[in-house]
Amino acid sequence: MQAVFDRIKESVLKTQVWKSIFRHDYEDSQRNRLLQVLDNIWLHLHPTKLPRHGAYLRFTWCMGGITFLLFLVTAVTGVLLMFYYRPTAEYAFADMKYLQFDVPFGMFLRNMHRWAAHGMVIAVWLHMFRVFLTGSYKPPREFNWVVGVILLTTTLLLSFTGYLLPWDQLSIWAVTVGTNMARATPLLGHEGPFGPELGMKPDNDVRFMLLGGTQVGPPTLLRFYVLHCIFLPLFLAVFIAVHFWRVRKDGGISGPL
Repeated sequence: MQAVFDRIKESVLKTQVWKSIFRHDYEDSQRNRLLQVLDNIWLHLHPTKLPRHGAYLRFTWCMGGITFLLFLVTAVTGVLLMFYYRPTAEYAFADMKYLQFDVPFGMFLRNMHRWAAHGMVIAVWLHMFRVFLTGSYKPPREFNWVVGVILLTTTLLLSFTGYLLPWDQLSIWAVTVGTNMARATPLLGHEGPFGPELGMKPDNDVRFMLLGGTQVGPPTLLRFYVLHCIFLPLFLAVFIAVHFWRVRKDGGISGPL
């Protein structure tokens, strides 16, 4: 039995998926102990070396760093906006108007949050475009490419969930249209492939989970608020740390092919 387990382990360790995630083995040796220190983002923050092309602006566009900067701006301004916003259907729109017209620099604060969020979406798309053009998704960086796709998806979800929070007609109907597409989700939507066969109905599918009901209402506002202000930012922050860590472990900023 142990021999079978050892053969399975050996075959797994040789796969490209494993090699893309773990850059070296963890056998107790002097070399591996050194690599664990040098490759650890907490123990060794800066890389030991930087390729020459990594210092050239024309190769990087700095879109990754700009995206991270805009994330910090949205995070800080978002925390400040939480002081003036109550996520209930009764007060949400009134709080937005109060922030807009009565709070000193309230409109400036809200616009900083809004435009930094828009800029973050644009910057992350440009960053993915640069990574694709320079072939940085190829081995050994394919794992970090997957992490980047997760970050891109999370960024879009952050933008989408924040759209409902003003609680005006534009945001309510935009989210209504957006969540209606969830009805066609494979397996999880009651109108999607294999959804009805799995017992999906309008009152138990993925759209119902997002809305907290069968249509946009007060439960939807609270759910989107929690997603936008707590769950998605924490999720994004964790994967940003993983993303930076992998950039360092894969040899720094990638250059053109």
